[in-house]
Amino acid sequence: MQPKTPKILDDIRDCATFFREATHGRNLEDYRADRMLRQAVERNLEIIGEAVRRLSEYDSATAAHIAHYPQIIAFRNLLIHGYDLIDDQLVRQVIQTDLPALIGTVERLLNGVEMLC
Repeated sequence: MQPKTPKILDDIRDCATFFREATHGRNLEDYRADRMLRQAVERNLEIIGEAVRRLSEYDSATAAHIAHYPQIIAFRNLLIHGYDLIDDQLVRQVIQTDLPALIGTVERLLNGVEMLC
């Protein structure tokens, strides 16, 4: 694992944890009605996508452990460049379905680093 990798992984975990907590107990209608929440979640998804992109360039061996990492990067690109195409239901699905697996993977990778120290 490269020296900057733990920081990148921690950034991913931090963003994912933030919007998991911010959306807990809220349904799709709540999410759609709260512009600040939507924008905060989308911004954190952008950061995750950018962090995964950087990780893939900087430490491709570690990035390979993140399931569907090219799709995470592509989703980030959609959020930034295709803002008018964002589907709130898809964002909620990512949060509910894909996020727990991502957090688990990142935590396992970070725990592996801590065990080496």
